[in-house]
Amino acid sequence: MLNAQKKKILKPKGAAPTDLEEEVAKALFDIEVSPSSDIKADLKDVYISGAKEVEVKAGGRKAIIVYFPYRVWRSVKKIQGRLIRELEKKFSKKHIVFVANRTILDKNFRRKGFKVRPRSRTLTSVHECILDDVVGPTEVIGKRTRISVDGSKLLKVFLDPKDKDKENVESKLSTFSAVYKKLTNKEAVFKFPDV
Repeated sequence: MLNAQKKKILKPKGAAPTDLEEEVAKALFDIEVSPSSDIKADLKDVYISGAKEVEVKAGGRKAIIVYFPYRVWRSVKKIQGRLIRELEKKFSKKHIVFVANRTILDKNFRRKGFKVRPRSRTLTSVHECILDDVVGPTEVIGKRTRISVDGSKLLKVFLDPKDKDKENVESKLSTFSAVYKKLTNKEAVFKFPDV
């Protein structure tokens, strides 16, 4: 059983999983073997590559960022809403955010053996994908970048108002901002448009 839990974490050789990563892997394994779980079959091939805890300033909460390898991201995306709910039950008083591992290639990509840098590997594209990952089950319907006089940038992200009530998204807006800041080092404010 312990060996099956270890299969839920994929780390590079020589890297040992942290306590938090083992805890998340155990929770995933428990959800998979639970007889009442409706996402049991979808979780069979899902494993994580890491987990981090982030302090959310507003509300004094903590959030857990769970990293998945890109090759299993499509499977996770299908069950993301239900899996987040199940993990938030196990980790009470903590928000859970899923993110796929993506690679950014710099402008010296030819040294790494590529002839052309794929568009999906640019900094801009990866940050856009991280934004979509962070908001999770809800959808981004608009973005505005505000540049102040001192040169600082603030990204305003508008989420789909239909998702305001479901999935408890409204209480997670400050969590989305903290996680996006941690992952991309960019300031962002998440809100619902005024109707």
